Amino acid sequence: MHPYNSSLIRRAKCAGLFFLALLLFGTSFAQTDTAKQAVTWDFSTLQGADGKPVLVLHAHLLPGWRLYSTTMPDSLPNSRVALDSTAKATIGSIEEKGPVLNKKEPLFNNAETRSFTDDAQWLVHLQSAGSDAGDLKGTVTFMAIYKDSVLGPLEVPFRYGHAAGGLVAKTAGLQESAGASNQLKKASIDLAHPVNGCGGTGTEGTKGLLGIFILGLLGGLVGLIMPCTFPMIPLTVSFFTKRSASRSKGIANAFLYGFFIFFIYVLISVPFYFLQRSNANILNTISTNVWLNLFFTAVFIAFALSFFGLFEITLPSSISNSVDSKSNIGSIGGIFFMALTLAIVSFSCTGPILGSLLVGALDQNGGAVQLTVALAGFGVALGLPFALFALFPSWLQSLPRSGSWMNTIKIVFGFIELALALKYLSNADLVTHWGLLKRETFFALWILIGLALVLYLMGVIKFHHDPPPAKLSGLRITTAILFFAFVLYLSPGLTNTRYANRALVSGFPPPLSYSLYGSGKTAEVQANVVNDYDKALQLAREQHKPILIDFTGWACVNCRKMEENVWPKPGVRELISKDYILVSLYVDDRKQLPDDQQFVFTTSDGSKKSIRTIGDKFATLQSENFKNASQPLYVVISPDEKLLNKPVGYTDNVATYAQWLQCGLDAYKQVQSATTRK
Repeated sequence: MHPYNSSLIRRAKCAGLFFLALLLFGTSFAQTDTAKQAVTWDFSTLQGADGKPVLVLHAHLLPGWRLYSTTMPDSLPNSRVALDSTAKATIGSIEEKGPVLNKKEPLFNNAETRSFTDDAQWLVHLQSAGSDAGDLKGTVTFMAIYKDSVLGPLEVPFRYGHAAGGLVAKTAGLQESAGASNQLKKASIDLAHPVNGCGGTGTEGTKGLLGIFILGLLGGLVGLIMPCTFPMIPLTVSFFTKRSASRSKGIANAFLYGFFIFFIYVLISVPFYFLQRSNANILNTISTNVWLNLFFTAVFIAFALSFFGLFEITLPSSISNSVDSKSNIGSIGGIFFMALTLAIVSFSCTGPILGSLLVGALDQNGGAVQLTVALAGFGVALGLPFALFALFPSWLQSLPRSGSWMNTIKIVFGFIELALALKYLSNADLVTHWGLLKRETFFALWILIGLALVLYLMGVIKFHHDPPPAKLSGLRITTAILFFAFVLYLSPGLTNTRYANRALVSGFPPPLSYSLYGSGKTAEVQANVVNDYDKALQLAREQHKPILIDFTGWACVNCRKMEENVWPKPGVRELISKDYILVSLYVDDRKQLPDDQQFVFTTSDGSKKSIRTIGDKFATLQSENFKNASQPLYVVISPDEKLLNKPVGYTDNVATYAQWLQCGLDAYKQVQSATTRK
């Protein structure tokens, strides 16, 4: 093993499980249809020995598939049966029948697992289910495995009704409804021929992609100066220049090495293209998934604690050794595995930054393209220096020496990771309306984290592995002053005044309406209607006004920026408040629709989509009529649902947005005038 690889192995303080978990999660979404075919369910009942009804959940498995047992712990792949919170019955016990396999699962560190290898029957014994209990609803949440591919957790709903003979299983799935489908697909909306041609020009996306690439580039530069990466630059460059047959060959290999680093990070975005192909709103579903946001909260807290030196996150040595052994190959393949080795061993430092890019791109709801652009920027910043220093080896002399300043950077980023963790916890809280992290609570926690960071930089808070220097440097004091100024800037966010709107951080804290004080902030433009499209139509017809549809999301950063920095501005506020009926439709709202409003919708490409939640309904309304799945999206229509101008997305220029609103209003006046002449 050459010295380069030995050094990498010694520095293998990484967290590849983060990547694995994310990719497994994505794969489960991409292959949902496969899973539905691999494991199908029948529901029936029988009478228990004690006279109480027993629910029979019968799973049918395709050959080669295994279904995980309900007896598996939460920390391992498992299946669960749960009744709806409104059910007037409880589960006493679950009796499992069918061929069972107990084995150690290599994918999960050889943990002992229990799974069914063929059809399984789960007998759910109920504690109580009187005839006056109404319908009994619940879900089976299961995970399955085929060779090395894990699918799930996936939910299958079931429903039982009371009949003369006791409980009877009803149709578990939703039914297609032509009437309900017609409510989502609007025949009157002609996207290609609005009344006025003003509106979306397509330039917003280009500007956004450039910004995302720059953010990725900055993230990569930060990752480059971390302790797990920075010392590798001179070591790697020396290896290529000294071990190659000629200087030109060494330079070529170093450039190839840098390209492979870039290529590896771009590859991470590839699975998301398959997710997007299967469902236009799948990335929105992933980014606003409650459990994924809670998972990211836990991961970022773990990374912060690791940065603070409480523990080290390491990959199993077998993975590092396997990758490292392949990097000994004296070929293009060997150089690729050397790049992969660097990506793995540097992950404990670059992982939190990379994770921020991944989830940030998902939060933009712009799809896999934005994710690729962000990762491309990250890969360029991380890979290009290796090539440039090989081309100009004299530059190595100008690099600062490794030292305690790197530990300081790690700890500073540890505090930043704690702040980011709160953002993902806030996403989960907003989507589910738990009310745990109101806007002022969020600001208070950010302020406490900021103050702790300032105290660390000033040497008051100390870490055992990074004692404060004997004399504080000017750079350290300046950085502390900047963070303290940021804390002071955040402070008005705790108040119930017009200064509570903090424009620099719009989108990160919860919206102004999600407040301990209620929704009375003066800077906020209130929607006339929230999550009720039909009511907005009714108001528009009564008041003879056009409708401004705001396709938004609880976890949408750019939506908050528009609501807090553009809508309240003079020229925009008056137009919205006086001349429009504003309806905000939350595409990530996980609140269940009433049973009689749930149905199966046939999309424009012929696929079937279950409409169960408020978010399902309005995400489908947006994608089917306006061929767009990103938020925010603003649409102006007349009370008879004619498209008045072209929809626009995030528009941070106040004058441009005001012109667009005026254009829609002018188009409505044209429609009114034409109607009057008739």
